[in-house]
Amino acid sequence: MQDNQFPQWEIKMPKLPKLPPHFVRYAILGILAVFVLFGSFYQVAPDERGVILRFGKFVRATEPGLHFKLPLGIESVTKVPVQRQLKLEFGFRTVRPGIRSEYVKTPETENEAVMLTGDLNVVVVEWIVQYKIKDPYKFLFKMRDAEMTFRDMNEAVVRRVIGDSSVDEIITIGRGPIAALAKDDLQKLCDLYEIGIDVNQLILQDVNPPDPVKPSFNDVNEALQEKERKINEAWSEYNQEIPKAKGEAEQVIRGSEGYAAERVNNALGDASRFTSIYREYAKAPVVTRKRLYLETIGEVLSKIQRKIITDDKQKSILPLLNLSEEVKK
Repeated sequence: MQDNQFPQWEIKMPKLPKLPPHFVRYAILGILAVFVLFGSFYQVAPDERGVILRFGKFVRATEPGLHFKLPLGIESVTKVPVQRQLKLEFGFRTVRPGIRSEYVKTPETENEAVMLTGDLNVVVVEWIVQYKIKDPYKFLFKMRDAEMTFRDMNEAVVRRVIGDSSVDEIITIGRGPIAALAKDDLQKLCDLYEIGIDVNQLILQDVNPPDPVKPSFNDVNEALQEKERKINEAWSEYNQEIPKAKGEAEQVIRGSEGYAAERVNNALGDASRFTSIYREYAKAPVVTRKRLYLETIGEVLSKIQRKIITDDKQKSILPLLNLSEEVKK
């Protein structure tokens, strides 16, 4: 059988329609126009500010909303969160925030947390800093890698403040003033370096001695707290007893003064009365003597329950007495 005996088929490809040259040109121009259009507008969120660079040079800052910029890489936009509360953590890192936040500690975080106090003790200080970006231009262009620089500034300021304090102040009652001092110094340093950051809060999250000596430090801390408690109890008792004793003493003094005034006034009254009686007696001795006698008899007899009045000529008063009644009583 010869090869030319096999049937042969011809495959005919369909002919594509020829597009006019101007259609391809318009399509390319349309795609380019869409690309340019979408690259010319940008949206700034309410808590952000847009920083526009033209060929890498700062030209303007834009407020929240929809804005236009030159496309094709002529102008670029960097969005800076100026209204957002930002946070840096030192001595630990938050892995998963929530009701039960998860934290992790690494050799790097442990190194930044270990510090030397002013009395040559070692403490582990964990703190957080909350801040806002108040000047986007300064934050982006006045300082290279502003966030890392700000972290280094935090560590330097806190180490200096801790180094000027004693371990008792840091662990017990001085944490609040130390944190406030560190915040003020950090803000001054930010203003000096023109980093464009406003420090809102610096909180000493946890301050502990190193793990090998933590039991001893806890014992010392408990002893100091017990000392403070005893001192407060003593002052409380002092504040109760001293005013009470002063009040009692004042009461006794006022009572004595009142008694003395009473005796003096009574004596002056008696003396004045005696003087008045003497004057009346000098004017009419007989009448005055008789009046005084009658007044005295009236005063004495009024105190006697049973009275027997007899005649001065009566020789005996037995007949007048009811002896049987006396015996019955």
